[in-house]
Amino acid sequence: MQGRDRKMVTLVLGGARSGKSRWAQEFAEKFERVAYVATAQALDAEMRKKIRRHQDDRPKRWQTLEEPLELASVVRDRSAEFDLMLVDCLTVFVANVMEATEADPSGVETRMDKFLEALRTTSSSIVLVSNEVGSGVVPAYESGRRYRDALGELNQRVGAIADNVVLMVAGFPLALKGSIGAQP
Repeated sequence: MQGRDRKMVTLVLGGARSGKSRWAQEFAEKFERVAYVATAQALDAEMRKKIRRHQDDRPKRWQTLEEPLELASVVRDRSAEFDLMLVDCLTVFVANVMEATEADPSGVETRMDKFLEALRTTSSSIVLVSNEVGSGVVPAYESGRRYRDALGELNQRVGAIADNVVLMVAGFPLALKGSIGAQP
């Protein structure tokens, strides 16, 4: 692929089952050295099934890096090994961080800041998948509202850094920033 020295950050947003992961994987297939960075943990049967489906859907040549909490470290320390890193997904990452820092809410902000700094200095292109949670019903519980706010804030901050922001609706990509077919 031409221009490999030009790294790009692409944020793919959408609702549940909107085609975010599928689109991100199709985009990533254009690259030779790809890392799939999985943030989910197989804590129950439903999640194990979803993880297995994602594993079956992606090319075997991709390297999988499982990291539920330390995305900043993975991006900072491993990006030079790849042409592209596909992070799926920020939605689960935020939930993981909130659970891990429950005793210290300022830990969420600290971890997000480190992750954003890693994105700014990455040496590979990155595609990040995340749910758009701002269009839904206001959560009934305080913890749900804090989660929605944290994810919404992270999406905005990643979007500000990103070269491309894509919104998936019913399996169709809409370019909100940059270009849908943009390649480094």
